[in-house]
Amino acid sequence: MNRIDGKVAVITGGTQGLGAAVAKLFAEAGALGIVIVGRDQKKGAKVASEISKTYGIQVKMIPADLEKIEDVQRIMAETDNIFGRVDILVNSAGLTDRGNILNTNPDLFNRMIAVNTRAPFFLIQDAAKIMIREHIEGRIINIGSMSEHAGQPFLCPYATSKGALATLTRNVGFALMRNQIHVNQLSIGWMNSDHERKLIESETGDPDFIDRKAATKPFKRILDTKEVAKAVLWMASDDSGMMTGTIVNFDQTIWGAYDDAPSPENALDLPI
Repeated sequence: MNRIDGKVAVITGGTQGLGAAVAKLFAEAGALGIVIVGRDQKKGAKVASEISKTYGIQVKMIPADLEKIEDVQRIMAETDNIFGRVDILVNSAGLTDRGNILNTNPDLFNRMIAVNTRAPFFLIQDAAKIMIREHIEGRIINIGSMSEHAGQPFLCPYATSKGALATLTRNVGFALMRNQIHVNQLSIGWMNSDHERKLIESETGDPDFIDRKAATKPFKRILDTKEVAKAVLWMASDDSGMMTGTIVNFDQTIWGAYDDAPSPENALDLPI
């Protein structure tokens, strides 16, 4: 079950965290070749080498800054040159920089949209062209966020970008249905990744903040990258059947259900 034998997969954000976990699990599940995409070439080369040595498959690291459209548009071209096909695309890379409606500047907004929305848009475009050319029943998985439903005030541009990604998933899932290309999204909640731990510690100065908050949650923890990677693998495999254009929420919340109607804790302050 949940096998992807003989498939070629491209994974953005594959140099760390969830993307790296997905790449390792894909290799274990029988992938023929994997392309991981990220900004840190040294880190990516190490991840690629470790997976290749462990599983005996070809793993290529393509360094790319997804804020730059020229980098985005060479990813699939390079993959095509190496493997001649693309079966699976996982859009896992994302920015989570903070900003609310009052203090977000145009630079932050543009960077957020570029990485979280524009990059997946054009990667899907380029991957779909290869899948159609090669008559591949492809599978595209976007990593969304529970913030796409509204989100916290300090994640305003992030929530905006992920809301747009959810609409893109549904639109393209419908558009590519008769090409037999599946486009789905896994919208995750708070996840215990290395990046998140570093970010929270930089904001709070408390290295144990996540662990303490996680202990108050219903399952006494928050999401782990390995369990999220398993859900991504299911979406990438034939076990997910004909599912397409679907958004799956993966979190410890039931959207629309609450003990008391949520409201913001504080009024926003004007930026200094």
